[in-house]
Amino acid sequence: MLAGTGSDVGKSVLAAALCRIFRQDGYHPAPFKAQNMALNSYATPEGFEIGRAQAVQAEAAGIACHTDMNPLLLKPQSDHTSQVVLNGKPIGNKDAYDYWRRGTSGIDFRKEVCDAFDRLSARYHPIVMEGAGSISELNLRDTDIVNLPMARHAHADVILVGDIDRGGVFASVYGSIALQSDEDRKRIKGIIINKFRGDLRLFDDGRRMLEDICHVPVLGVVPYFTDIHIEEEDSVALANKSRVAERGKVNVAVVLLRHLSNFTDFNILERDPRVHLFYTSNTGDLLKSDIIILPGTKSTLSDLYELRRNGCAQAIVKAHRQGAVVLGICGGYQMMGVEVCDPHHLEGDVERLPGLGLLPVTTTMTDGKTTRQVTFNNGWQGYEIHQGDTRPFGGAEHRPFVTFDDGKTDGYVADEKCMGTYIHGILDNKAFIDQLLKPFAEKILAPDTLFDYQAFKQQQYDLLADHVRRYVDIPRLYQIMQDDD
Repeated sequence: MLAGTGSDVGKSVLAAALCRIFRQDGYHPAPFKAQNMALNSYATPEGFEIGRAQAVQAEAAGIACHTDMNPLLLKPQSDHTSQVVLNGKPIGNKDAYDYWRRGTSGIDFRKEVCDAFDRLSARYHPIVMEGAGSISELNLRDTDIVNLPMARHAHADVILVGDIDRGGVFASVYGSIALQSDEDRKRIKGIIINKFRGDLRLFDDGRRMLEDICHVPVLGVVPYFTDIHIEEEDSVALANKSRVAERGKVNVAVVLLRHLSNFTDFNILERDPRVHLFYTSNTGDLLKSDIIILPGTKSTLSDLYELRRNGCAQAIVKAHRQGAVVLGICGGYQMMGVEVCDPHHLEGDVERLPGLGLLPVTTTMTDGKTTRQVTFNNGWQGYEIHQGDTRPFGGAEHRPFVTFDDGKTDGYVADEKCMGTYIHGILDNKAFIDQLLKPFAEKILAPDTLFDYQAFKQQQYDLLADHVRRYVDIPRLYQIMQDDD
């Protein structure tokens, strides 16, 4: 298990690295995280939902993702409530306090996640487990089902990951170990210091000091990197991406929604040499964009209300009238319609909000959830994760975006500059990107080079594995695992 001194210390990326390393060394690894909290999710081949991080780790391991890799997923809907997804299926919305109180839900979550681990460990070896947040949240110890209690169930060795970039690494590492029970402290077999900047030799004394005070070996000090690209789980850094329009490229603005989900839909556009992509909720940025993408959201009505309040809705409509392409994906597609209705109050108290009116469709929020992988247009692929039913408004003509291989249709196309779809991953299909960029062909100075995103991702996993091998004592890690066996 890779456990952390806190959130965002790099556990997910290091877990992906170990999945790749073990696969390269001839093993059959699989990732596991008992409970994940994220809006960025993914549909398994069976049509169930898991956290995107475990899907990425499974890809690094060279296997298909499965709900047993992330049996419990919490998708925040507000500061106090989350949708609870158990074994790939939503089971309702829970208040944070009620969720953490034992017995309130009527479901034994601890048993559910342990059963999922047992099923997974019967099929793969080794299991690369990931903890959540900090392992030293004493107030949550009795209800913790993802960190040390899960390691005890799995008989797992624990490697503690500390983030030196944020400062205070000695206190966070030592404190995280010191606050454990005697039994759990013995499980911590190594320390990895992550995100180091500068000359590694400057930390030689620090490494020895940590080992002296913690009585646990430091297995590696991993430098911070910016030249290896692994899909991220959290959207914290999106607003920091450049918003300056670039000449010779098609400027694509992704609307930065408060509850934005599945932002990995746009990773391939960031690598396309013809495109300059940025995230913004600034009306001026939207008006100077060639293409505006309304992304997925966990709270369509809340984000639609905010777009109307901050002026973005009006800016998007104005930009489209001035020639910009507008594409809506999932919740963004719902917002582009005439209205979004929530008669059963699934998202809150608001029963109806007018949409942007760019597409002649109406959406009604429904209790059921569509989660599946799809193929269409002679081999194009993607996946759906959404609630709500969208159909033509009034007597509007039915103009579907795509027809699936099973004959069903999806989305709506007004014209080549205005369209919406429920399909996540639509941009992973190069032919669609070519179609999207076609109206701006005269702007593009870079050659239309073929970009193989799948090959690119595989290359990045190999680069990540090389990076971690260089700075982490993998032979010693294997020895720790063998000693435990």
